[in-house]
Amino acid sequence: MISPIPLVSSSRSALPAVHILHENGVWVEPLREQLIALSIPFHEWFLDEVELDLLSLPPEGVFYNRMSASSHTRDHRFAWEATRGVVAWLQANGRRVINNRQATALEVSKVEQVIALRDHGLLTPHTVAVTGVNALKSAATRWDRPFIVKPNRGGKGTGVTLIRTSQELDSLAKNFDTYTLDGTVVLQEYVKPLDGRVLRLEFIGGQHFYTVSIDAGGGFELCPSDACQVGAAHCPADGRSRFEILADHNPDELDRCQAFLREVGMDVAAMEAVADSEGQLRFYDVNINTNYNARAEAAAGHGRQGMRAIAEYLGAELAQLPLSSMHKTALS
Repeated sequence: MISPIPLVSSSRSALPAVHILHENGVWVEPLREQLIALSIPFHEWFLDEVELDLLSLPPEGVFYNRMSASSHTRDHRFAWEATRGVVAWLQANGRRVINNRQATALEVSKVEQVIALRDHGLLTPHTVAVTGVNALKSAATRWDRPFIVKPNRGGKGTGVTLIRTSQELDSLAKNFDTYTLDGTVVLQEYVKPLDGRVLRLEFIGGQHFYTVSIDAGGGFELCPSDACQVGAAHCPADGRSRFEILADHNPDELDRCQAFLREVGMDVAAMEAVADSEGQLRFYDVNINTNYNARAEAAAGHGRQGMRAIAEYLGAELAQLPLSSMHKTALS
């Protein structure tokens, strides 16, 4: 069995349901509301401390992996490791997992993300991976201009630092053991946004949903969730909103992005990119735990709601389960 028991359940029925794997109830709340509105049965699995009998069988249903790479910043240090085991168990027992085992592994490795992106013909900033503080200092000599250092596993932009001086690098190096969870960091070419904004391409069911233009002047923590904006002081100097939805954004790279996501098992995801001096998109991050900004969606006026679309997608996936499995569950 898994412990603790799901925190929230819309139904006590034994019939198949949507199962949400997560560690942050605040980020799940908008999805709860949409699932309830659509009368889609669901259960939540809060995967912080887990007891899992590997000989047991999972319940029937569709399992949506919404675990966040930043879980360690909320004192859920091993939630991600627990999720990897649970997802492997689910897939071994033939369950449908949205954002599968491969996606789970890729989420927490910037190194593997860059390799996979380039393998699919998508441009990235020049990237050097290092393990160990001495390697960090050595690799830094490759750059004669500002560059970015980020943990191999981060989440929410946590730890992403623009290095301009040797003093800034020395300060980071002194805290290397607490800066990185897995001993690895990446040094990355700093691509200055043409208009001071970066792009976040949102995908649901492997299909492009919309693109968000984000003002990057407030730093690298670009979480669009409304919960992340509480107390946020940054206001773009040009008077534009920090998050703006580009509903008709259709970049040349879109087909390659969708092929990439299919290949790596990311069904619901976001890809972040910056336009270089030639206007080409350079992708620097991929996330499975994507959030949406309700105010930006309302301002766009197109009626598209990210969480509503995810709920509808999960409901459609649930409806596709074989009837035989539903009957077996109901009779057990």
